[in-house]
Amino acid sequence: MRSVFLVCLPGFSLFLFSCGTQHHPVDKYIENVTDTFSKGAVKYFEPLIQKNDLLSIHVYSLSTRPEISDVIYNPPAIAGASGAGSSSGGGTSGLGYLVDGDGNIKFPRLGRIHVEGLTKKQVEDTIASKITDLDSPTVVVRFQNYRITVLGEVSHQGTFTLPNERVTIFEALGLAGDIPVTGKKNNVRVLREVNGDRQMGTIDLTSKNVFESPYYNLQQNDVVIVEPKKAKIQQNDQALVLQRITFALGLVTSIALLYNLFK
Repeated sequence: MRSVFLVCLPGFSLFLFSCGTQHHPVDKYIENVTDTFSKGAVKYFEPLIQKNDLLSIHVYSLSTRPEISDVIYNPPAIAGASGAGSSSGGGTSGLGYLVDGDGNIKFPRLGRIHVEGLTKKQVEDTIASKITDLDSPTVVVRFQNYRITVLGEVSHQGTFTLPNERVTIFEALGLAGDIPVTGKKNNVRVLREVNGDRQMGTIDLTSKNVFESPYYNLQQNDVVIVEPKKAKIQQNDQALVLQRITFALGLVTSIALLYNLFK
C-alpha cells in the first residue's frame, strides 16, 4: 500500500495545484476613456454588394395605375421559390435577386446588371436610369441575407442573420453572449472577403481608438474570431493532464488490488 500511496501523491499534489484560486486581470472594453472623450462624429457605414448576396428590389412610379405599369418590373412571387435564385445564377425568385459569380443580377425587362462593389443607392440609381417607360421611377433595394458569424471564446458561437444592414463588432459580440474573462479582447480577428479577396484583420476592443478601426463596422458575411487567453489554454492542458493521471492512477490501483487478491 505504501507503493500505491507514493504513486498517488504526485497526482494529488497536481490536483490541489490545479484547483487553487487563480486571479487574472480582466480586460475592459474601451479602457482609459473619460466622459469628455465620447464626442467624435459617428461615421455612417454603407455596405457594398458582394457575390451571392440576395437583394430585394422594388420599383415604384407616379403612375395612376401602378398595378399595370409597375408590375412589369415587380414580378409576382414564383410558387415554390426558395430564394436561391435561378439555376443559372443571378436570377430572380420569390424572395429576391441573387448576385451571381460574375457580380450580376438579371432584372425584368432590363436584363443583366452588374451590381458587385456598388452600394444600394448606386444600384437604385442605376436601375432607375435604365427605366424609361415609367413616370419618375423610384427603386428601393434591401439586403435579404445580411449575416455575420462569431466563433471562438464567446458564450455561444453561431451565425446571425440581421434584420438591419448595420452592425458593429460590439453588437455582434452581444448577439454571441459577450466575451468571457477567458477570451482576448485586445486581439479579436475579423475574416472578410472584399472583391473576391480574403482579408484577415485584428481589432483591439480595449483601445479608445476602437471606433477608428475598419473592422469596427462589420460587413455582410464577416467572421469574428475570439481567441482564448493563455491562462485558459493552460487550464485546458492541466485538465487534460489531470484526466490522464487520474486514469493512470485508477489503473495502477486496480492492478495493485488484483495483485493483493491473487498473490
